[in-house]
Amino acid sequence: MLFQFLKYLQPTHYFTVLKNNGTSIFPDVNSLSEDVLKAVTFDNRYTNDLAKQYDASWQLIHKGYIGHAKTIETIETLPLMDEYRFIRKYFNPTWVFYVLVIRVLSFYNPFKEFKSWYSTKHIKRVPILKTPMKYKDWEYNKAPLIEEKPMVSVIIPTLNRYAYLKDVLKDLEVQDYNNFEVLVVDQSQPFQERFYKDFHLNLKVQQQRETALWQARNWAIKHSKGDYLLFFDDDSRVAPDWIQKHLKCLDFFNADVSSGVSISKVGDKVPEHYSFFRLSDQLDTGNVMIKKAVFKETGLFDRQFEKQRMGDGEFGMRAYLNGFKNISNPQAKRLHLKVGTGGLRTMGSWDAFRTNHVFQPKPIPSVLYFFRSYFGNTRARLALLRLVPISIMPYRFKKNKGMLILGVFVCILILPLVVFQVCKSWRLSSIKIKQGPLIDTLDAL
Repeated sequence: MLFQFLKYLQPTHYFTVLKNNGTSIFPDVNSLSEDVLKAVTFDNRYTNDLAKQYDASWQLIHKGYIGHAKTIETIETLPLMDEYRFIRKYFNPTWVFYVLVIRVLSFYNPFKEFKSWYSTKHIKRVPILKTPMKYKDWEYNKAPLIEEKPMVSVIIPTLNRYAYLKDVLKDLEVQDYNNFEVLVVDQSQPFQERFYKDFHLNLKVQQQRETALWQARNWAIKHSKGDYLLFFDDDSRVAPDWIQKHLKCLDFFNADVSSGVSISKVGDKVPEHYSFFRLSDQLDTGNVMIKKAVFKETGLFDRQFEKQRMGDGEFGMRAYLNGFKNISNPQAKRLHLKVGTGGLRTMGSWDAFRTNHVFQPKPIPSVLYFFRSYFGNTRARLALLRLVPISIMPYRFKKNKGMLILGVFVCILILPLVVFQVCKSWRLSSIKIKQGPLIDTLDAL
């Protein structure tokens, strides 16, 4: 990682890890044109010139730079003062203080830590997302890939959501792009075969008796005819140009993955950090197009995540490590209804860290399996420290900062219970790690 303090604030972020070929995604600013560098502000207040360059590279990636320049491969240790300067610029002061506390409790020299923290207190946070890079040619690009009309396979696993699935399929009926098939893997009980009779789609329905999300998606991948696989949730709505926008993104950026964005209410704005094209640091199988070639090289979804969370995040990490380009695509938008019944909601959790029952493991064991497998035990523990306290409050308060802060205090009050939940999750993730990945290959039928 460019700045070592990111291990405290983003311990399990894709971009903190080098790819399998030893490269990062951060461009070497010395190899960039003056035109590209106009998008960044070089900070001469750093004590070290490398820190200034790393900061500029960080800016570019987070402003949406998508290019082919030489990237930083060897990352050197920076002065303590520069580490604090960096996090002051890009993170909330509360998190800066959090880093100070963690450092002191980790037996780093408290005098040096406090001096560096205090000496940088005048630095104001930089609103880096306010000035993203623009890709002006996007609007005028005719996307030859769309004109070639490749087969697209839309993959939808579903579980007890027929009322919402009806609208999903109706949206697909009116897509501007017409060379696609729809594969629905239906795990509902009871299964309603008659439901599918009246849709005007190239539709293939597979009844799956076992409730297993990743098995469902893997089956659909294996039986798909398209070279482009579009993963979709059964409680979402999309515009008629949805498929075209995904294809155009892959074509325009010569990418392998187009990660669409989500809103949860009609009329909502796309979250600021998803509102422009950029290299994506996540993968969400509710709205993503992936070239089938990616699965041929990396394997299918890991079934260690069955009935749990982050199977798509783990696959995204695998794709990233293997050098596949994943673009966050604000043009391919969906309305995600986040229905309270059916789907993963029936499997015991609202998200990766919020379980439905008090004595269930926290986080979901598959989350720690993912973190520990790719980032190691130390950074997995840092992730727990960073994420568990703010996940104490219910899901509906997820974006309420006041309630998140309250959750930290509640976490302290119920600390024995939280420790029990985390230890249980750690133990169960250890079993998964010992078993190893359950990743099938695309050619195996």
